[in-house]
Amino acid sequence: MSGNDQDAAVDGRTPRLDAPDWWIYRGTGMPIHDIDLAQLLPAPPPWRSYRGDPPPENDVPPPDDGEAERRLGTAFTLSEQDVDAAELNMVNAALYLRRPLLVTGNPGTGKSSLAYRIARELGLGRVLRWAITSHTALTSGLYGYDAIGRVQAAATSQAQRGDEVEEPPIGDFVRLGPLGTAFLPSRLPRVLLIDELDKSEADLPNDLLSIFEDGEFSIEELTRVRNRHPEVTVHTADPQRTAVVRDGRIACHAFPIVVMTSNGEREFPPAFLRRCLQLRIENPDEEQLAAIVAGHLVGENGEHRDRLIREFAERSKAEGGLPTDRLLDAVYLATSGAYQPDQEAWPRLVDALWQRLTVR
Repeated sequence: MSGNDQDAAVDGRTPRLDAPDWWIYRGTGMPIHDIDLAQLLPAPPPWRSYRGDPPPENDVPPPDDGEAERRLGTAFTLSEQDVDAAELNMVNAALYLRRPLLVTGNPGTGKSSLAYRIARELGLGRVLRWAITSHTALTSGLYGYDAIGRVQAAATSQAQRGDEVEEPPIGDFVRLGPLGTAFLPSRLPRVLLIDELDKSEADLPNDLLSIFEDGEFSIEELTRVRNRHPEVTVHTADPQRTAVVRDGRIACHAFPIVVMTSNGEREFPPAFLRRCLQLRIENPDEEQLAAIVAGHLVGENGEHRDRLIREFAERSKAEGGLPTDRLLDAVYLATSGAYQPDQEAWPRLVDALWQRLTVR
C-alpha cells in the first residue's frame, strides 16, 4: 500500500485505484469531449426503464449559467488520483442503475459541488437546483400554477376588448419547478441537485418515492382541460425555456441524475433509503485541498498558500472537519493583497475564520 493509500485508510477514505473500464464519470470535473452519453450508457435495468414521450428534435441541454465555474473554479486541477474511489464507484453505479444518489458528509466537504462536477464532466449543461427548507412541499418542486394571475389577465383582456373575452393560454401561468423540469423527456439525463434534504418536513422523502419510481407526474390544472387543450406550452425552471406538455402528463425518457445532499441532521425512512444509492463524502486531505485552491485561485502559489493548506488540513483533522470555503477565504486574504499575513493580528483572524460550525 502506498503512502497516500495508507493515509486514506486512516481517515476513512477508500484507497485510490486505477480507473476500471466501466467507469464513465472520472470525478475530475474536466469535460470529456467526443463522447455521447446517450450512446455510451448501456440500457437501464428493466425495472428502471422509462418510455416517456419522445424527446424534442434537436434536444440539447441548456448551457451552464456560470454556477459550475463559481462552485468548481475555472481551472481543471483535480486528477483521478485526487478523487475518492468510493465516490467514483457510487456515482457510476447511479448512472448505470438510474438511481438517485443520497450524499452525506460534514458541512463544506463539497457535497453540492458533486452535481456540478458530474454535469460539467459529462456535458449535461445547467444543473437544476432545488433548495430544500423546512416548508418545502413536493408540489413546489414539480410545478406552480398562478391562478390569480390568470384571472387578472382575463379581466384585463375583457376590459380592453369589451364583451369579447379571450381566455389567456393556461400554459402562460404554469411554470415547472426544478424537479418537474428534470423529468421532462430528453435524450440526455438532466442533473438535479436536491440540496439539504434533511431540512425538509418528515413527509417529503416519502413523497419523492412515487416520482422516483414512476418517472412521471401529472399537472392537475392541465389534466382537467386536456380534451380542449391536449398540448400546452409551459415555462420551465430553465431561463427563457418552454416545454410542451401533452395530456397534462410529464414522463421522463432518460431518468435524471439526482444528487440529494444531507448534513446528517436527521434520519430518512427505510423505504426511501432502499430506493437510493448512498455516498458519504469524507473531509478532503491536503492534496485535495491544494487542488481545490488551485482551481479557484489560479496562479496563486507561494509559501503562504502552502502553509495555510497544511495548517488547515491539520486543524480540520483535529476538529473533525472544517468547511473548505474557509480555507479559500484565508488563502484569498493572504494572496490578494487585501491583508498582510505577516501582520500581528493574522493568527487571530485565521482562528476566527477556522472556527467549528458547531459549539462544543
